[in-house]
This record gives sequence, C-alpha cells and structure tokens, in this order.
Amino acid sequence: MFFIQANSSIFLRHMKSLLCFIVLLFFSPVLIKAQTDSSAAKSDTLYKDTGSVKKDSVVRDTAISHLVDSILIKDSLKALQVKEAAINKLRKDSLVYQERQNGVSKFFSGKEFLFYYLVFLFLIFGLLRQVFAKYFSDLFRVFFRTTLKQRQIGEQLLQSPLPSICMNAFFVLTAGMYVNFLLQHFHLSVTENFWLQYLYCTGALAVIYIIKFLGLELTGWIFNVREATDAYTLIVFIVNKMMAIMVLPLLVLIAFTTGTVYQSVIILSLIVVAILMAYRFILSYSAARKEIKLNTFHFLLYIFAFELVPLLLIYKLLMIIF
Repeated sequence: MFFIQANSSIFLRHMKSLLCFIVLLFFSPVLIKAQTDSSAAKSDTLYKDTGSVKKDSVVRDTAISHLVDSILIKDSLKALQVKEAAINKLRKDSLVYQERQNGVSKFFSGKEFLFYYLVFLFLIFGLLRQVFAKYFSDLFRVFFRTTLKQRQIGEQLLQSPLPSICMNAFFVLTAGMYVNFLLQHFHLSVTENFWLQYLYCTGALAVIYIIKFLGLELTGWIFNVREATDAYTLIVFIVNKMMAIMVLPLLVLIAFTTGTVYQSVIILSLIVVAILMAYRFILSYSAARKEIKLNTFHFLLYIFAFELVPLLLIYKLLMIIF
C-alpha cells in the first residue's frame, strides 16, 4: 500500500513535469515570436528614428549647401558685374581716347605746310624788323601818336618806298591768310582747296588796295587835294601794316587750336580788327576834314562804296565762278 502511494506520488510528479514540458513546448514559439516581434519593433523604431535623423541631417545639409551655393553664386555674379563694369569703363575710355586721338590727328593732319608757311611769315617779319629798324620805329610813333611831329614822320615814311612796299606785301600775305580762315570758319569758302582760296584772298586784297591807291592819287590830282589824299593814304596803309603785325600771332592760334580756345581766338581777332578799322576811319575822317570840307554822310558813303562793296563784289564773283 505504501509502495503504491509512493509510486503514485512519483507518477504525479512525472506527470507535472511532462505537462510543464508540453506547455513549454507549445508556448515557446509564441514567446519567441513575441520576443522577436518586440525586438523587431525595437529595431524598427530604432531604424525609423535613425532614418529620420539621417533624413533630417541630409535635408539640413542640402539646405545649407543650397544656401552656400546661392551665396557663392550671388558673390560671383556681383564679382562678374563689377568686372564687366570695369571692362566696359576701360573700353569706353579707350574708345573716347581713340576718338580724341583720331579727331586730333584728323584736325592736324595735312597742316605741316601751313606750319612751315607761318614760320616763313614770322621770319619775313623778323627780317624786315631788323633791316628797316628806323622805319618800324617811325611807324609805331605815328600809329600811337607818341610825338608831336607826326606830319614830318609821315613824310619820312612816304620817302621810304622800299620798306613801305615790303610791309604792304606782308600785310597782303597776312590779311589774306586771316580772311581765308574766316571764310572757312563761317562756311563761306569758295573752294575746298585751302591754298587756292588763300591765293584768291591775297590776290583780291592786292587788287583792291592797288586800285584804291591809284584812285586816290588820281582823285587828288584831278581835284587838287593831294595833301588830303596823301594823308588818307598814309593813315590807311599805316593801320594796315599794324593790323598785319597784330594779326600774325593770332594766325598761329587760329590754325592750331580747337574748341573753346579756337572760338575765343576768332572772337578776339574780330575785336582787334574792328578796333583797328574804327581807329582808321576816325583818323582818316579827322585828317580829311583838316584839308577839305567834308560831310560825315559823304565820308560814310565813301567808306561803304570803296571799302566794303569791292570786297562783297569780289566774293560774289568768286562764288559765281566756283
């Protein structure tokens, strides 16, 4: 009986152990799967977290790289704009310089002979000044009235035909060049050839003053007013000679200057010539009235008829011919 109970207890223990083993055998895959699922979930969560972090870092790095690229692009664009502006400025400056150089070269090209000719005129004046020093001294005295013996000095000037003729020829050459420049300045040129027009100007002035001199001499002989005509002739040619001396340096400035300086020299030359012509008319009128009874209206009529009209007629003739 005791043996049966002992065996039954052993049997019950073995059955408990077997049941536990069977339970473990059936439920272990579930537990393993649960553990596996939990570990997988943990790994998925970790992967997701790691992936999101990596994704966020990648997005952040991409945004930073785009920002840096945009800053670099802007800086490079600004640098390119500054470089392009500098290049354009240099190009513009070079073009302006080239245009100025071309303008200067065009303006002064072909004026070599004119330069030498003006030097030739200065040499002629210097030579006459040295050879006929006394004549020039008397000429300045009579013109500026620095002595009370103007009449005697005037007679001495009339008695010196060679220097007078040389200075009259010098006046024709200088005044002809000045008139030529004025015709070009006011666009009244009769021909495009500069030196041919200069020849016409000098020839016209020579013809006008030769006719005037012969006409005055003939008038004084016919009407017996030789003293009046001689005094008038002396004043006219003295003022003409002084005009040639004063205009000579202005010819250099007119020939080789441009812009404002050129315009100023033209205006200055016109003022000088106008003052000398007015001075000549005043002296001529006072000298003529001392010798003969002369009306102011008749004197002005003479000035217009024998001073201005011949110049206008010669210019009109040249315009018709050319």
